[in-house]
Amino acid sequence: MSVFTPVTVEALSRWLENYAVGRVVELRGIAAGVQNSNFFVTTTLGRYVLTLFETMDRSELPYYLHLMAHLARHGLPVPAPIADRDNEYLGTLADRPAVLVARLSGQSVMEPSPAHCARVGAMLAGLHLAGVSYGRRQDNPRCATWRASTAEAVREFLPADERDLLDRQIAAEARREDDLLPQGAIHADLFRDNVLWDGEFIGGVIDFYFAGHDSLLFDVAVTANDWCTATGGRFDPARIDAFLTAYAADRPFTEEERAQWPSMLRTAALRFWLSRAADYHLPRDGEMVLVKDPNEYRDLLRARSAEIPPLPA
Repeated sequence: MSVFTPVTVEALSRWLENYAVGRVVELRGIAAGVQNSNFFVTTTLGRYVLTLFETMDRSELPYYLHLMAHLARHGLPVPAPIADRDNEYLGTLADRPAVLVARLSGQSVMEPSPAHCARVGAMLAGLHLAGVSYGRRQDNPRCATWRASTAEAVREFLPADERDLLDRQIAAEARREDDLLPQGAIHADLFRDNVLWDGEFIGGVIDFYFAGHDSLLFDVAVTANDWCTATGGRFDPARIDAFLTAYAADRPFTEEERAQWPSMLRTAALRFWLSRAADYHLPRDGEMVLVKDPNEYRDLLRARSAEIPPLPA
């Protein structure tokens, strides 16, 4: 949630004249994340988050906005998009597609306990089950095709050992048959900083702008790699057990998922190694930009070649 396109209070005030959310009290940029321009907005009637989309095509955006609205209707703690007076979620501000969503309460927890991981596992299973009835479909924007093309783009910047690691992983993914795995709407970016905690409960799940239709197991792997990893890249046994057990209690894993689990964990690590490497080696200009260390997920990919805890039967 960086700021690539600045917005003034005056411009925002004019834009909000088509909304029923009151007058602007405060506008503040958010210096976290790496894709869109994001701001905290406080008005006389409430607190919101404003997002300006920097790279996504306007035609792609209704998928994300209606998915958030769908999940919120199903009782999940998701930021519901705010409709304007024409009943449209998506507008235009500073020559960018823009959306206003409700700001949820809570704070991120960066040192999660097994209890936190269990809550996240149950929430992720609920998200997947609610997504079954979502009528729109749009492929995961960080799918195998994107991973292969991005690998080619960053390959020239990597030393020989990393190029070899990258080539072997891309080749392994090309041989895997993901169509055999349960598919559906996934969050695809459920890191610790995208979950807000209100005491011991989850107060909000945010940043759905990498969501898409893909293997549910990919979403489980992305989440496990962040929430359940200890120092050195190995899984923390108590956290990974709590996370997977809570998830499987609501959506049991299939035999195909159990067989593909170690491979999918490596795919999830590759996805974030590639995106961070692209941000690092091929940066975009911005007013407030956060670039994350790609080596963290390079090392995690290597670590996922070791022994992996199995999925619950």
